[in-house]
Amino acid sequence: MGDVIVFVEHRGGHFPKTTLIGINAGLELAAKRGGSCSAVVAGEGADTVAAEVAKYGVAKVIVLEEPRLAHYLADAAAQALAVLVKSTGAETVLATATALGKDLMPRLAARLNVPMASEIIAINDDGTFVRPMYAGNVLATVELEGPVRIVTVRGTAFDAAKPAAAVAPIERVAATLDPAGLKMEFVAFNEIKSDRPELTEARIVVSGGRGLKSGENFKSVLEPLVDEMGAAMGASRAAVDAGFVPNDLQVGQTGKVVAPELYVAVGISGAIQHLAGMKDSKTIVAINKDEEAPIFSVADFGLVADLFKAVPEMVEAMKKVKH
Repeated sequence: MGDVIVFVEHRGGHFPKTTLIGINAGLELAAKRGGSCSAVVAGEGADTVAAEVAKYGVAKVIVLEEPRLAHYLADAAAQALAVLVKSTGAETVLATATALGKDLMPRLAARLNVPMASEIIAINDDGTFVRPMYAGNVLATVELEGPVRIVTVRGTAFDAAKPAAAVAPIERVAATLDPAGLKMEFVAFNEIKSDRPELTEARIVVSGGRGLKSGENFKSVLEPLVDEMGAAMGASRAAVDAGFVPNDLQVGQTGKVVAPELYVAVGISGAIQHLAGMKDSKTIVAINKDEEAPIFSVADFGLVADLFKAVPEMVEAMKKVKH
């Protein structure tokens, strides 16, 4: 049987939309492999999260209980999950390719000595996977051969799971951890709080690039537009590398992959690695003074203009419409 286990990412008793995307992919894979899809939850607030996840069509929710799993640590989570996978006989372990998923799943694959496919975007009827290569310029069909298959799912490639008619049972399992294999220690979690939407969850994303010239211009020019639109703020790798903004705002192949309803690229040339992280957005608007900028090749609407003039004008126009 092609049973699937989906690892549930959560924090503070809540899980992000990306978790529901992983669950939906797991349900699809299980249906095509003739198996069942279960979710596994560990950590602080697991009971609350498990009760909510149970509403989304999984066969059951497994709560891993162990005091050392209260806070996410990659080595402890990988060790506990490896033991669980062996005991259940699951064919596939799946997670969404968030920062946590990218941290955990390769460790799990190495611990189990099994193959892995990263950031898949489709599941074929025969159980093979489709994943992008070379910044999305090539789509590869991948077949994994082994007793267990490890998979991460690109967060923009599948719809989120929807509530089901029935609520799944919750099973509690005492996690097995070998202290000798635990090298990490939880010290503290310092969360950056913001009134803006989470970048990977937002309906609207406004991103700035090297064309903004400084971090101060991100604040004085771009932020008013972001806030007026009720958007999340992103940035290109060039802007992050230049030190204009922190790297948690980076959109692209080596940053976060987003697919909002509206993506506004301001002063971004459109390097291939940036396009790989946002080209699936429903509507793309680009503002750049270089009419030959590659960003215009993927934009639905393009404005060839000086951003330092155009963006403030947009902000004022929106204020007038609102008020």
